[in-house]
Amino acid sequence: MVCIPLAVALFTGCSPQPEQQENASSQVAKDTAQREQTAPEVRSGYAEPLVTHIFTADPSAHVFEDKIYVYPSHDIESGIAQNDNGDHFAMRDYHILSMDEVGGKVTDHGVGMSVDDVQWAGRQLWAPDAAHKDGTYYLYFPLKDQDDIFRIGVATSESPAGPFEPQPTPMENSFSIDPAVFEDDDGSYYMYFGGIWGGQLQRYQTGEYQTQDTYPADNEPQVAPRIAKLSDDMLSFAEAPKEIIVNDKDGNPLTTGDTDRRFFEAAWVHKHQGKYYFSYSTGDTHKIVYATGDNPYGPFTYQGVILKPVEGWTNHHSIVEYKNKTYLFYHDSSLSGGQTHLRSVKATELTYNPDGSIITIDPYLKEE
Repeated sequence: MVCIPLAVALFTGCSPQPEQQENASSQVAKDTAQREQTAPEVRSGYAEPLVTHIFTADPSAHVFEDKIYVYPSHDIESGIAQNDNGDHFAMRDYHILSMDEVGGKVTDHGVGMSVDDVQWAGRQLWAPDAAHKDGTYYLYFPLKDQDDIFRIGVATSESPAGPFEPQPTPMENSFSIDPAVFEDDDGSYYMYFGGIWGGQLQRYQTGEYQTQDTYPADNEPQVAPRIAKLSDDMLSFAEAPKEIIVNDKDGNPLTTGDTDRRFFEAAWVHKHQGKYYFSYSTGDTHKIVYATGDNPYGPFTYQGVILKPVEGWTNHHSIVEYKNKTYLFYHDSSLSGGQTHLRSVKATELTYNPDGSIITIDPYLKEE
């Protein structure tokens, strides 16, 4: 979850020469046209909000104890003016939702954790994720510390519904936003994370936090999302975070200027037919897209669009298998009449072609 662009973003990093920029833009246009010509069929994804008594966003869905549990952000009207850093996304707690079936009754288990519970808290409790290991449930959350720098915290509970008790300090060497934890078949757990613009990922390109935003030139590789294997106790990284490379089908890394495909935020990983699917939001072009690979660390190869743009500026998703079906959880701003900071979580079925490619979903196309 991030900011809304009210003006053109100003990049303070190196810029390409005009000729290079023109060539890069031309190539991006050609690539986009080619992808549109070979686009897969589109299916209906029309859905209603899971709950309407509160605003929810950034849903992380998991199957725990034979139910689907959803860990969303809790949007509120903060009264803060909108800006490119996303200060108006000033969420302060998490409500935990559960259901026995998609489309059935949804239970709101109340506040699972509040910013007031976190000793090191500054502000902005953004998109969380959850995991389970050996009888303990873990809630991972991004939160700005008292220096206004995003860190990732972890909280624990004996129940998937919470309440969750935060650790006294953020995870060492954690930074940026949108933690997503993936359990592999061998029992290893990996965290994927990062988000540019308001998510601050662009400030770590030197390996250390920089106070100013810098971005690669449009024809250079994108700011890379990160991965780190988790320690056995699930409370820390077992290794230094590594960059994730996402390539086009010719093996070239996606570039900063390729805004239709490059990573912006909201990483998620799931597995299908032995392949790793790395999906994410493109941010200012408002798509959920995906890439595939043979290793949890990547590299991943860009494949296509999962979800077309929704009402509202942001999008953020998760993918979960349940009762022999696969579901996409996401949000839009339809319930609030388009207010981008007041969103609502939805869910729709996700389907694959025989070759494993995902059929693109139109969130507003109704079945005939």
